[in-house]
Amino acid sequence: MKAIVYRRYGSAEVLKCEDIPKPVPNDDQVLIKVRAAALNPLDWRMMGGVPFLIRKLVKMKTPSATQPVGIGRDVAGIVEAVGKNVTQFRTGDEVFGNCEAGVAEYACTKASALVAKPEALTFEQAAAIPVAGLTALQGLRKGKIEAGQKVLINGAAGGVGTFAVQLAKTFGAEVTGVCSGSNVEMVLSIGADKVIDYTQEDFTKGAERYDIILECVGNKPFSECRRVLKPEGRYVIVGGGHDITMMTIMTSALKTLAASSVSKQKAVMFMAKSSQQDLAFLAELIATGKMTSVTERTYRLEETSDALAHLERGHARGKVVVQVAG
Repeated sequence: MKAIVYRRYGSAEVLKCEDIPKPVPNDDQVLIKVRAAALNPLDWRMMGGVPFLIRKLVKMKTPSATQPVGIGRDVAGIVEAVGKNVTQFRTGDEVFGNCEAGVAEYACTKASALVAKPEALTFEQAAAIPVAGLTALQGLRKGKIEAGQKVLINGAAGGVGTFAVQLAKTFGAEVTGVCSGSNVEMVLSIGADKVIDYTQEDFTKGAERYDIILECVGNKPFSECRRVLKPEGRYVIVGGGHDITMMTIMTSALKTLAASSVSKQKAVMFMAKSSQQDLAFLAELIATGKMTSVTERTYRLEETSDALAHLERGHARGKVVVQVAG
């Protein structure tokens, strides 16, 4: 089968489309004929050679000349085969969810990481949901979101941000998005009550006070955001800057958590977890028109390196999706 892999650390240029063996599902897995997959910042960070302990934490293999590593943790497609312990799915079912090495013609993943794809969703829409949608949903929950609160999404035009804006509105919050001027109209169109162009205004110096700040881009530290947090507000870290290393992000996050431990204003850091219930909830919102998965462009399989390079530059609008099969 054809798959996008890398055999050494680097940037998008190390990606190759190669013929590799088709995976075989174990007893608890599902083999998916992939129709679409989506990319996330984690993909290019892992390719850059992040520290060993972090790679172990997210269960990423180390590339070598004899061991290619695939990319893509979001997948949507058709069930090709199931392991003997799998009862929830059968051959021919349309599914989406979390996986490893999803940018390939076939991918294996645990049955518990998948849900049925609603008929109303395209494969591309479904593939855009898992990592970004779960991060946005679970991040807002970590912020203890409630109706009537004021929520600021820093990085509102990105993959997580576009989902977060819409979810916060679904929960009844008043939402302010922060993005570049070229994305202001788009962020307003998906439901933001107000949008701040960060090239023209620094939200940390404004007069507004927020119950929750969802930090998707890592360019405004807790020390600056505290000024615009309410006395018991929560600062939720879900992303980091494109120009800093994973270790720097982790170190900064730990310092932030330490600072918040002695304050009523709390900082929260977490890693999103796969959840069938949450995936189904997100899919239903999109299928019923209450939310949309924002995708700037869909790339072909052989264009994956271009797609990842665009994402790595840090200015992708919404999700970056790869169409694997028509």
